[in-house]
Amino acid sequence: MELSIGEKIKNLREDANLNQTQLGKILNMTQRKLSYIECNKCEPNVDDIKAICNYFKISADYLLGIRKGYDYP
Repeated sequence: MELSIGEKIKNLREDANLNQTQLGKILNMTQRKLSYIECNKCEPNVDDIKAICNYFKISADYLLGIRKGYDYP
């Protein structure tokens, strides 16, 4: 079963040894919003997706489940 967007973001964050507060500051979002995204209580908006992809050097296709790999263009 494919991971949700929130699960992918959480895995990326944990792999980078960041807590939600730290990543939230990097992405210019609150810890609460990041928590809601990771728990799939809300979806990230386009600007959030761009910031996440740029920071982690992943493609939006991977994050959105369009492609399996997370190659950065």
